[in-house]
Formats: sequence, C-alpha cells, structure tokens
Amino acid sequence: MNTWVWIVIAAAVVIVLLAIAWSATRAKRTRALQGTFGREYDRTVEQAGDRRAAERELRERQKRHDELDLRPLSPESRDRYVRRWQSTQARFVDDPKGAVAEADQLVQEVMQERGYPTKDFDRRVDDISVDHPDLVEKYRTADGIARASERGEASTEDLRHSVRHYRALFAELLETDDVENVDDFDSRGEDRVDTSNVERLR
Repeated sequence: MNTWVWIVIAAAVVIVLLAIAWSATRAKRTRALQGTFGREYDRTVEQAGDRRAAERELRERQKRHDELDLRPLSPESRDRYVRRWQSTQARFVDDPKGAVAEADQLVQEVMQERGYPTKDFDRRVDDISVDHPDLVEKYRTADGIARASERGEASTEDLRHSVRHYRALFAELLETDDVENVDDFDSRGEDRVDTSNVERLR
C-alpha cells in the first residue's frame, strides 16, 4: 500500500479521535451546566432556541459571577434584617401591596450588602441563578407579581405568593433559618412555580 494511503488513513483516524474527544468534552460541559443550573438550564435552552447559545449564556453568567466580591453578612446585619422582615410580614395583614414592595426592597438591600450588583433586575436574576438556581424562578415570580401589584392587577393571594417567594430567597441570602418562623406562611416544599400565572401578571 502506498505511503500516501497510510497518511490518509492516519489523518482520518486522528480526525475521528478528535471528534470523539470534542464530543465527550462538550457532553461533560453540558452535564456540569445542568448540574449547576438545574431547571434554569432547561429554561435558558428553551428561550434561546439553541443549546449551544444557551450554554454560552450560562457560562457567561458564571464568569461574571466569579468576578464578584461576595461576602457574608455580619451577625449584626443578619439580625437587623430578620427584624425588618418580621415587620414586613406583620405589615402584610393591613397592607399586602406595601409588604410586597418592602420584601422586594429588602432582598435588594441584602444582595447589595453581600456584594451583588442590584441596579438591573436581569443581572440580579443571572447572579441568583448561579448561586441559587432552585430559587431563581421564584424570584422572577415574586417580581412579576410585584410589578402587577403596581398596576393594580394582583389579588391578595397573588401578593401572598409573592411574599412567600421573596422570603425563600431572603432566607438563603441571609444564610439563616430564622426567617422561616416569622409568619404563618410555609414556603417549604413549593418547588413548583405557577409560571403561567406570573406570565399573565407581567
């Protein structure tokens, strides 16, 4: 067999091996992103309409997040926020709309004190999705209801759900369980979010 034939065969083998290695690397990267983002991975793929574009976006989120200088709250700050949350929950009875607005503000203040950028909602969502992918859709829901409340389009039950969702994220950001017992609502076990409802409210 001529030398050039062996060269062609060798080149073909190398190409096949490189393709296998590339495919394995891509699959590994996909699994890592799925493990990190959970349902947020599927949501991003669905919105992007293309898996490669979605994964590129998620990697960009991780890169921006890694550049943040995040820090834990001091015990004093944590206690102060818990007391403020208790006041917000108490306000819900007489002023649900005001309580939702306060809950939103509290979440932003905690994020800012911990080192998250807070000026842009989409950026807040992106950062939350890296650290708390199981709560990011609840945050979107809470915000959607808050915006609907400003337009006078949210019911008291909608507002109750909004406060519950804000509370779930608030407790995670504070890194404490103290927030779990400040009212009669129970957000534990609410893994599923009524996304059709929040889309209606937005």
